[in-house]
Amino acid sequence: MDQAPFFSDVAEGPEGGQAVWAKAADGLRIRVGWWQPEGAARGTVLLFPGRTEYIEKYGRDARALTEAGYAVLAIDWRGQGLADRMVPNARVGHVGVFADYQLDVAAALAVAEEAGLPRPWHLLAHSMGGCIGLRSLYEGLPVNSAVFSAPMWGIRMAAPTRPAAWVLSWSGSRLGLGHLMSPGTSEEPYPLDAPFAENKLTSDPEMYDYMRRQLIAQPELSLGGPSLHWLNQALAETLALARRPAPALDCLTFLGADEAIVDPGRIHARMESWTNGELVMLPGARHEVLMETPATRDAIFARMVPFLDAHSEVGPVAAQSA
Repeated sequence: MDQAPFFSDVAEGPEGGQAVWAKAADGLRIRVGWWQPEGAARGTVLLFPGRTEYIEKYGRDARALTEAGYAVLAIDWRGQGLADRMVPNARVGHVGVFADYQLDVAAALAVAEEAGLPRPWHLLAHSMGGCIGLRSLYEGLPVNSAVFSAPMWGIRMAAPTRPAAWVLSWSGSRLGLGHLMSPGTSEEPYPLDAPFAENKLTSDPEMYDYMRRQLIAQPELSLGGPSLHWLNQALAETLALARRPAPALDCLTFLGADEAIVDPGRIHARMESWTNGELVMLPGARHEVLMETPATRDAIFARMVPFLDAHSEVGPVAAQSA
């Protein structure tokens, strides 16, 4: 495995974190990183980040999970972090088709195997990673359990805006303008563009500063708004997933009561139909529930770790299509 840059100073994660380059089946290069606990691990958490995010952003969460005895693997999806960017303007978030993210998942799993990351594996997926992760479960992701953080199972929009978003993103893609940034978004990464008082990510000023420090120290990790084509693909993928029954897997989902980025209605609807699923609402929390106040983070890990432990005692599952 070819070593890739890893910014341990900004991650503030456990000691010994590292990253490697991985090639997806279509030739695009992504970055995969991991942390190991001290001593024998109970299993591995496959951490699927959200749009614009990168491995180091989850350093503090990796610390909490490794202290609980779990290895943690995280991904720079195509088009973000240090993975290959896909359009001339590297600040625009883009993807060819949403199914391409499954090629990144396959490349990351190959790294997990080669690195000997212990089973059983568990999924922890945030925002866009929650959309990718749900699709991965349908494709047979070999995990014993799934945890979602504000999953992007729909995008929050005012009702009159949604038809316009469909039309604009669809027509832009077909007119050869799909690489252009969606209206109302910026090339600046959100934490550097939005003042804390107006931000939709976290109610905790120290965690917001943590995000800002990372992007200032390592600007190559930065990403701005999504392309028109990404928006069209995201709308289509979330609608397609909403039409499918919940997977037959135990699931725990966390959602902030002050969510303003993904569609809470889609999350409530999905979890109401998930036979083996539980939705945990977090009062006062915004979109980045894993980067909220210490009290909220403590509450999340107090629920998540016993859930992972319970699903690490039964041994690893084989990959099954849902």
